[in-house]
Amino acid sequence: MARSGNSETLSTGVRDRIRKDILAGRWLPGQNLQLMPLSKQYATSSTVVREALTRLSGDRLVELKPNRGFFVPQISLDELRDFNELRCRAEEYGIQLAIERGDLHWESEVFAAHHMLERIPRFLDGTLELNPEWVEAHDNFHKKMLSACGLPVLIDLTSVLADENSLHRRWSAPSKKSVNRDMDQEHREILQAVVDRDAELAGRLLREHYTRSMNNILEVGFLPEAQRVAQTEGLSDVTQTSA
Repeated sequence: MARSGNSETLSTGVRDRIRKDILAGRWLPGQNLQLMPLSKQYATSSTVVREALTRLSGDRLVELKPNRGFFVPQISLDELRDFNELRCRAEEYGIQLAIERGDLHWESEVFAAHHMLERIPRFLDGTLELNPEWVEAHDNFHKKMLSACGLPVLIDLTSVLADENSLHRRWSAPSKKSVNRDMDQEHREILQAVVDRDAELAGRLLREHYTRSMNNILEVGFLPEAQRVAQTEGLSDVTQTSA
């Protein structure tokens, strides 16, 4: 039993590392994720890597093609519209339930997550590249707001949709409109609506928040690197637009 637990923990750790690398743009959309190179990169067995990739395919961050292997999913502006609408509807319902069911402990956790988010710079020094620490804090803030809804299936769905948006955002072209956007104020307004227990306003502000991000991506499109299947491995030196 101990070995099984250790194996599951190892697989989860590798899964989380691969997930972060995909969202950080380590591989291009459509690129083949080969087991042996990945097992060397993450210093583990190909079995563990296969299990991690299989789990990620269930989260839509990896595409499993029969008889061909695992791939970073392709990205589509048309799909982005559908993903955004589904995310908005799910989170409008989720935040309503969270506000109805959340207690003071939940409220204090939301405050703490927002405090952390506001204290972390959005961009890396002197660049238009999103700070990975800010991205993590941003995701945590949104997850904390929904955490009291009491529906694990809804939380899982919104997490998958958030990753879909992050992948599209990672490969979108730089946007002046996005850089000049006052994200801090948007988050403050959402937080205030949650604290005021105004579910209708909180849902509307979340929809506006996500739709504004989507429109920024639709306006600028994707970087050229994201429009082809990569033939080589390695980091891609591109900048990010924020959303």
